[in-house]
Amino acid sequence: MLARGLAHCKRVALRHGARAWERLWEGLRPVDPYRSVKAALGALVIVSVVITTLLALFAMQSATELRVITIISIVASLLITQFVAQSLTAPLDEMTDAAKAMANGDYSRRVRGERRDEFGELAANFNRMAADLEAVDQHRKELVANVSHELRTPIAALRAVLENVVDGVSDADPETMRTALSQTERLGRLVDHLLDLSRLDNGVVPLHSRHFEVWPYLAGVLKEANMSKGSGHSRKDVHLHLDVSPPELMAYADPERLHQVVANLIDNAVKHSPQHGRVTVKARPGAGAGTGTGGDGSLEVEVLDEGPGIPESERERVFDRFSGTHSAESPAGRKGGISPGGGTGLGLAIARWAVELHGGRIRVAESPRGCRIQLTLPGTGGTQA
Repeated sequence: MLARGLAHCKRVALRHGARAWERLWEGLRPVDPYRSVKAALGALVIVSVVITTLLALFAMQSATELRVITIISIVASLLITQFVAQSLTAPLDEMTDAAKAMANGDYSRRVRGERRDEFGELAANFNRMAADLEAVDQHRKELVANVSHELRTPIAALRAVLENVVDGVSDADPETMRTALSQTERLGRLVDHLLDLSRLDNGVVPLHSRHFEVWPYLAGVLKEANMSKGSGHSRKDVHLHLDVSPPELMAYADPERLHQVVANLIDNAVKHSPQHGRVTVKARPGAGAGTGTGGDGSLEVEVLDEGPGIPESERERVFDRFSGTHSAESPAGRKGGISPGGGTGLGLAIARWAVELHGGRIRVAESPRGCRIQLTLPGTGGTQA
């Protein structure tokens, strides 16, 4: 007991000693030329006066003329002043160059911040400001890319429907018009949702979760994917297959957000499938489901393709925005959401955001062939309000 008490007193004494030293160190800053510009300028004046005084004493003890000593002292003072001024203003020159680059749209420039004086603090604050501006500029670019990516799929599907009607492939019957109308309505909803992108990073986008049947829901998603084949980068030769077990499976989620996830995963799988390949969408009750039909609304969805797959070292990076990792098995490779034909690289990033908004998880699972992306939604037990 006595030993513990002595150890505790020692630790308290050390803490108080460290705080006292920190206060003393901070109090000495105004007179430390390495941590204060004012102190550095004061030291410069003192050094100049000392040099001039020493030279004057030397002149008095020798036959050197006073004017020669005066010239020497002036030259020495100017050299020292120039050296100190160059040292003090170097960060300002760097910040000027960086500010000019930022004015031209280059926010990657930074200034050195090794100094401990006021200029060092200014350099650190400048770097933080530059980083914030770079993040804002990146967010703006991502906003435009997200809007383009999310609007592309329904526009392609709507265009395919209208082209079929115009070319006489299909009649303008009520069913076709209803399909076109549903795509138009989805476009309107997407525009409303994409206007909220500025709030995504703060996690304040609300979820409108409800119970729904999984089979007809996913069948509608696959139908839209089939209708958009041949438009843009979509492939006509890839077959889509749906496997829901049990058939009466129920889920609890935001249908629009889940539509974003499944549509992006199917789009990504189709792009990287081989010729006449097959993309399978499987749905099962989540691991925590109380009954065979998913009584709590938990859901597990898998999207499988027969493409080159994703190397294990890249399975986390593919969910990052604008990731562009190639598969080790193919020159064309699988890019994380980036189409070889020039996609935006945002599909899997958007999918991860929507799944995490539900409180779920998405990952690249092990698969003997191709790529298998698995997402899990917690249902009523873990969704956000």
